[in-house]
Amino acid sequence: MMPQNTSAVEVPPLLRLRGISKSFGAVQALTDVDLDIPAGTVTGLAGDNGAGKSTLIKCIAGIHPPDSGEISWEGQPVTLRGPADAAALGIQTVYQDLALCDNLDIVQNMFLGRERTRFGQLDDVSMEQAAATTLNELSVTTVHSVRQQAKTLSGGQRQSIAIAKAVLWESRLVVMDEPTAALGVTQTRMVLDLVRRLAARGHGVLLISHNVVDMLDVADRIAVMRHGRMVSVRPRDQIDERILVDLMTVGKSERDPDVIDDGPERSSES
Repeated sequence: MMPQNTSAVEVPPLLRLRGISKSFGAVQALTDVDLDIPAGTVTGLAGDNGAGKSTLIKCIAGIHPPDSGEISWEGQPVTLRGPADAAALGIQTVYQDLALCDNLDIVQNMFLGRERTRFGQLDDVSMEQAAATTLNELSVTTVHSVRQQAKTLSGGQRQSIAIAKAVLWESRLVVMDEPTAALGVTQTRMVLDLVRRLAARGHGVLLISHNVVDMLDVADRIAVMRHGRMVSVRPRDQIDERILVDLMTVGKSERDPDVIDDGPERSSES
């Protein structure tokens, strides 16, 4: 009997970027950026103002097609000509302004543009049940009712609804732009816990934040950009706040990652 080949087959990342470059006139915003975003993990994207983070996530969202380079989805090359192409793959971006409509309730916001109908009428019962189920699965318990208007929600609740909307729309990759900006301590903890639950459910998460403490708390991997280039991608246990600041400001660090004190181990249930 021939021996079986037991070598592990490499699983391609959910999203792979290779050599991504983008310029706006004389301004070179991105230069040869490489990045893998695996499923089931939180990838933190760090960088100072002007590092290229916003341009990169807009390339991923299909808003700015790159000038050169290759984007692959689950190992297959793809072309993102617009946000509809990204959404069709399962890429959803939650921007800092969230784009929730204050005059609509939670259900209406979650189904905005994808309303369900039955016999030519809005299927309010189905949409309400689906919204409530999604919030329950993500352990979003702070909203009083799925019929609560968005204008009555706190910042943390608004972030939670925007994230739940991405899950409801069956997004495989959720890109989050500054999700904890302007939030208090309690609301920040709620959002970060929700980010971890997304990864635990198998979603890929790309988290952009200026708050390095939050990023180090929640991310499995940290990617650092400077002047439009990717200067480092490291596992969380090979980086601390000092190294991260070094990479963001000068593009390299001489500090030894082996002496990092990573603090208490993060609970797998967080």
